[in-house]
Amino acid sequence: METIDKKVEVNVSLQTAYNQWTQFEEFPHFIDDVKLVRQLDDNHLLWEVSVFGKTKEWQAEITEQVPDSKIAWKSTSGFENCGEVRFRELEPCATEISVHLEYQPESLLEGVADKMGVVSHEVQGALEKFKSYIESRGRETGAWRGQI
Repeated sequence: METIDKKVEVNVSLQTAYNQWTQFEEFPHFIDDVKLVRQLDDNHLLWEVSVFGKTKEWQAEITEQVPDSKIAWKSTSGFENCGEVRFRELEPCATEISVHLEYQPESLLEGVADKMGVVSHEVQGALEKFKSYIESRGRETGAWRGQI
């Protein structure tokens, strides 16, 4: 398994950042390679992404969700991955979002791309696009405040 740790500071409240992140079906709006996220129920998601022009699908289970604090997941089928996103208030309108991702490259090309830092760069880029998305809106598109 390969590991990536990235973070970004967003200029919105902790609650706004967390609430927007729970809107998984909105991810294609700010992550280029994500083509579809379908929320199957409170803790199961179907993902479809494009990786080097190839479509990958998997199902993921949210294993832990604590409002305004943490969302953790693991894949249950398809592309093998797991991780967590943590939210930390820096000040009333500033929040740090940190992502820890573990995944298994499925091909030689993916392994080489990982070693060259391509995947790490993509994760940081996705965080920066989330930052732009939520800061330009100033408010979340929805929220799920349940706990798992």
